[in-house]
Amino acid sequence: MPSVVLVTDSTADIPLEVREKLSISMVPLKVNFGNESYLDNITLQPAQFYEKLIAFDGLATTSQPSPADFYEVYKKLIDEGHSVISIQLSAALSGTYQSATIAKSMLDEDADVTIIDSKSASYGYGLLVVRAAEMAQAGASKDEIIAEVQRLRSEMRLYFLVDTLEYLKKGGRIGKASAVLGSLLNIKPILSIDNEGIVFPFDKVRGQKRAMSTIADLLSTDFKDQPVNLTLASTPGHTAGVLEMSELIRGRLNVQEYKETEIGPVVGTHAGPGTIGLFVFPLRK
Repeated sequence: MPSVVLVTDSTADIPLEVREKLSISMVPLKVNFGNESYLDNITLQPAQFYEKLIAFDGLATTSQPSPADFYEVYKKLIDEGHSVISIQLSAALSGTYQSATIAKSMLDEDADVTIIDSKSASYGYGLLVVRAAEMAQAGASKDEIIAEVQRLRSEMRLYFLVDTLEYLKKGGRIGKASAVLGSLLNIKPILSIDNEGIVFPFDKVRGQKRAMSTIADLLSTDFKDQPVNLTLASTPGHTAGVLEMSELIRGRLNVQEYKETEIGPVVGTHAGPGTIGLFVFPLRK
């Protein structure tokens, strides 16, 4: 039986040391500052990226990998005798999933590659990839791994707390008037991702503390006393906000597993510095 290996893209925001430990292959998206183009989390790391983003006057953009980028990775793994599970950024947010699908069609018909639309972003599906890779290393079958990924995807709750409206305005997500008014009123948007993988404004709250409290209330209602896994993702230099959020959530939920990670350049291009992502799923008893 061939061993199962995981492929993902850079927007999963999985740290390099975790990818190396679990043998996860990563295909990068690109971040563009004018004529300068960088490979997400390869030639541009989060700390460097946010410095450039704040200093850049224009509109930073992102672009998806090509089918050839995925094909190269798939072909190598298949030739090594592996069975591949490839979990990608929500197809509703990017053409990355489509590029992966086209790459699969370029392989021989018997190539054992399964591509999954995460219908999520950042560590909201990075968690799925990590869990799948852990199961693969423990010897789980491909069917068992896919079933667990689907369970986690359906049971996870995720929210993004955006510190500034500037980057949503730059990316065309909100109008200029709404951004100016929102900034004056200290509005903090709480974003989430629906079942179709589309980002939507879950709520708009005045002030950071009230926004954090709102998220804590939502999670407490959903999970009550259930044991959960909590991951906080944030942009570099935002440790105070992460600590405050961590203490608040861990005081309200039965957190049995906890970790922190960084929001990478591609997601940060659209959300901006100061963003915090929360990803919570129930643990099996």
